[in-house]
Amino acid sequence: MIRAVVFDVGECLVDETREYGTWADWLGVPRHTFAAMFGAVIAQGRDYRETFQVFRPGFDLTEERQKRADAGLPEWFGEGDLYADVRPSLEELRRDGLWVGIAGNQTVRAGGLLRGLDLPADMIATSDDWGASKPDVAFFEHVIEATPAEAGEILYVGDRLDNDIRPAVQAGLLTALICRGPWGTIQQDAPDAGAITTMRIDSLAELSARVAKFNAGER
Repeated sequence: MIRAVVFDVGECLVDETREYGTWADWLGVPRHTFAAMFGAVIAQGRDYRETFQVFRPGFDLTEERQKRADAGLPEWFGEGDLYADVRPSLEELRRDGLWVGIAGNQTVRAGGLLRGLDLPADMIATSDDWGASKPDVAFFEHVIEATPAEAGEILYVGDRLDNDIRPAVQAGLLTALICRGPWGTIQQDAPDAGAITTMRIDSLAELSARVAKFNAGER
């Protein structure tokens, strides 16, 4: 039985198009050039942060975040950056009697922004809150500890095989791979994309019915 559904943040709930566009602006790089290199880095299986190194060798993301904040340009997202299916889908899952959580690799600031959106969720937590970041399995151990269900009753929804699905499976969680955003689009044809996931979806709107089928034994 799936008793709890926990969501990743970036490209699962939040469309990061605008945020990465502001990073291109900060670097003084055309947005389409930054996006093209970003996709190439992901397709090569490299850490997305290497994209910044291409345009500014020695780039330190934490340091640059602070510089942006000091310049009055802090990281930010709001209601308009949520994917359209987020609120109705989370609300539907809660009506179904499921416990809903949100947990992703995010800063303390981003956690505050998420909580300020008053999303229909029972928990909102970030890697900075826990001192553990994906793909470290310790992150998912925190998810299990914070969720009122056993590991095998928790469905973790994410867009990345490397950061979300593989380590969640290693921790004993069920998983749903959503095929949207840069990672979801590029990684969807990986050899294990279908083999290790509990389900694959194109929209969060599919979750309620898919969870109901799973719980009815229709795998």
